[in-house]
Amino acid sequence: MKVLIIEDEGPAASRLERLLKETGQGVEVVGRLGSVEESVNWLSRNPVPDLIFMDVQLEDGICFEIFENLEIRTPVIFTTAYDEYALRAFKVNSVDYLLKPLDREELDAALEKFRNLHGREREAAGMKMLAGSFGPAKKERFLIRIGEHYRSVRVDDIMYFYVLERCVFLYVGPGKNYPLDYSLDRIEELVDRKIFFRVNRNFLVNIHAIRDIIAYSSGRLKLVVEHPPDEGDILVSRERVGDFKRWMDR
Repeated sequence: MKVLIIEDEGPAASRLERLLKETGQGVEVVGRLGSVEESVNWLSRNPVPDLIFMDVQLEDGICFEIFENLEIRTPVIFTTAYDEYALRAFKVNSVDYLLKPLDREELDAALEKFRNLHGREREAAGMKMLAGSFGPAKKERFLIRIGEHYRSVRVDDIMYFYVLERCVFLYVGPGKNYPLDYSLDRIEELVDRKIFFRVNRNFLVNIHAIRDIIAYSSGRLKLVVEHPPDEGDILVSRERVGDFKRWMDR
């Protein structure tokens, strides 16, 4: 289990790291950060940890400013000397709220709570994947309309799907982009996810269309495709970068 510690007091961070290692749960501390700015930068540029331990009051502000700058889906166990932030903590990804000085039994209970929640989520994801394995075959063609004519387009020939002004289009090549009567969410369910990846809210890209991947600002990635869209760059959103890299590396 990979754990990130966000704590501005060195002795407190060291004690927490020691207690975590003493649990014998295979905890690996991947970083120790002390400020809002440092945390935002680290989370923007590194793989997502399994769990975050987060103090409320940091060197340059309170930890909730981190959530205002990033979309954080990682479960968080808050550690603080102040109890007045508990309600606000549970409005984000809080698993537990521990008061300092940390108690070993309370820490063990918080980790057990995290494992139970995380285990159920993984089990649900596994069941969904298994159901998909035995579900209907993936879509092979889309029927499109060109004027008064209809044409069937092979999914393998589609470079990407995209949203423009609330309409969904498929793109085959220059001058060959056609509207579809599907939402992008629905298309994502219909196509083979080994081949297509939802890089952001507006683009679903075929792996065979990708020619280059470039590091971009704020921890994002820019995709270079053979025929780039007129609407602008295709960017992998920050929260999807980790999944995208794993998808490319399978």
